[in-house]
Amino acid sequence: MQFGVTKESPCHYLTEQEERLVVALPNQLEPFNADAYQQLMQYGFRRSHNDVYRPHCRLCSACQSLRVVIPEFHFSKNQKRLLKKNDDLRLSIKEKPEAEYSELFSHFIEKRHADGEMYPPDPDKFWSWVSCDWLTPDILEWRDPSNKLIIVSVVDRTADAMSAVYTFFHPDHEKRSPGTYAILEMIRLAQERHIARLYLGYQIDDCKKMNYKTRFAPYERLVGNHWKKELKSHTLKAQNKY
Repeated sequence: MQFGVTKESPCHYLTEQEERLVVALPNQLEPFNADAYQQLMQYGFRRSHNDVYRPHCRLCSACQSLRVVIPEFHFSKNQKRLLKKNDDLRLSIKEKPEAEYSELFSHFIEKRHADGEMYPPDPDKFWSWVSCDWLTPDILEWRDPSNKLIIVSVVDRTADAMSAVYTFFHPDHEKRSPGTYAILEMIRLAQERHIARLYLGYQIDDCKKMNYKTRFAPYERLVGNHWKKELKSHTLKAQNKY
């Protein structure tokens, strides 16, 4: 497999930095598949549609891949309370998006991320971004007893790993801490599937929007080319709404 490097562009997370990516380039003899992607995830790569990449910035190394160590994870008392609080929600796993998902996605972006790069919401572009020709993501949906759609998560699955791609939820249900709940449910699902690692994407300590990821210990960060285990969660009260 060969690799290419993109041109520099403004970083979406750190305003004073320039972003550059290294991109995996498959060839006809070795096309991408779930097994190849799992190997690349171990080196900090993520997926966007069919493209597999990792940060490769010249002057910054703030992005660190983070993954939850599933066999060693035990739900804390607070996490158990949150799961109990949302015990009325029912999980279903789908392979294809439904029209209702796009409505919820648009509502979520308009209410929660009007200042982000996904605004204005474009559901067709979003579903193209999370789809993949060589891997079928799981689409997790949670509904309340009235069958109202509350949370949707897109998750990649390989033989021994899961990777959280994107989660969106109904903005009127922030008291449920839907983002945190979705990750706890992913962890529970990974335990049921006997999967070793749940990848949560990149962690940037100076980016407050990302710091929720450090609440799911034990987890590992990819520092340089080595995974460093951290055993304690880092919880901030201001993050509890996510």
